Amino acid sequence: MAKYISQGVFALERPVYIESRSSVVGRKEGEGPLGKCFDMVVEDSHFGRQTWEQAESQFQLEAVSIAVRKAGLMKEDIDVILSGDLINQCIGSTYGLRELEIPFLGIYGACSTFAEGMLTAALLNDSGAVKRSAAVTSSHFSTAERQFRTPLSYGGQRTPTSQWTCTASGAVILSDKGDVRIVGGCVGKITDMGITDITNMGSAMAPAAAGTIQRYLTATGTTPEDYDLIVTGDLGIVGSKLVKALLTEQNIDIHAQHRDCGKMIFDNETQDTHCGGSGCGCSASVLCGHFLPMMERGEISNMLFAATGALMSPMSLQQGESIPSIAHLVHLRKEQKC
Repeated sequence: MAKYISQGVFALERPVYIESRSSVVGRKEGEGPLGKCFDMVVEDSHFGRQTWEQAESQFQLEAVSIAVRKAGLMKEDIDVILSGDLINQCIGSTYGLRELEIPFLGIYGACSTFAEGMLTAALLNDSGAVKRSAAVTSSHFSTAERQFRTPLSYGGQRTPTSQWTCTASGAVILSDKGDVRIVGGCVGKITDMGITDITNMGSAMAPAAAGTIQRYLTATGTTPEDYDLIVTGDLGIVGSKLVKALLTEQNIDIHAQHRDCGKMIFDNETQDTHCGGSGCGCSASVLCGHFLPMMERGEISNMLFAATGALMSPMSLQQGESIPSIAHLVHLRKEQKC
């Protein structure tokens, strides 16, 4: 059973490893700096389907299917799958995964969903309730834009602080096999600094990321120097600067270790994405396509992955509410299994 360290912070008692992982992205993401890292680049934003929502479901299905194939498994070998997305009622997940007939837990943490899914799946493995679990999530530029902002056909101008919702999906399969271990994690707290600007998501999410990272370091008695990398989800250019500044005020310097998936997935100079990428699929695809392979190759051995999410909805924004945010943290370590 998982070991309690402090409120929201725990260590896994049983060895839980990432047995397989996959990443599927759209054309724009494939044209970015990490394009060669992903398992599949889909040129058609509709993925051969009639609607963007159907396309996002197909991204998830493909990501899970690739991870299953890479592990030499069948879908029946997965005891439970956890997934969520940004579309209302998480229909990207339910419609995408329904044909697999795998026991399903729908979750929602906005862009932090992948870390939430990994933590929950790892706890299920650690408890002995399941032998093999999977976590997956997705986002799609077109589904998110027309739900949260303005219709794409309107052609509205994007503000300098805005981020580009990634068309992407990432999946992991967890079991007692593999050499990248989930050591433990930190469940995020809802953080709300009163920001109401939906085009400035990095500023809204940075305080949540800073709080979660600080809580985990304090609870475990570690410092940034104990880790090769401290990776945030999709704070983008503005949020990345802010999270480092907030932690520096607490005498925690992560400048050398910090990387942000939202900053990395696009080339800001050539792809005109303003402050970088965002969306559930952003951190999921970058973790599975870039960072986990680095760990498998032995280039890094110890990292913190803190995916960030803004917990608003179209309705809350229309009512003038502020943007509550959260960040969940997963501690990953390269550990060759005997």
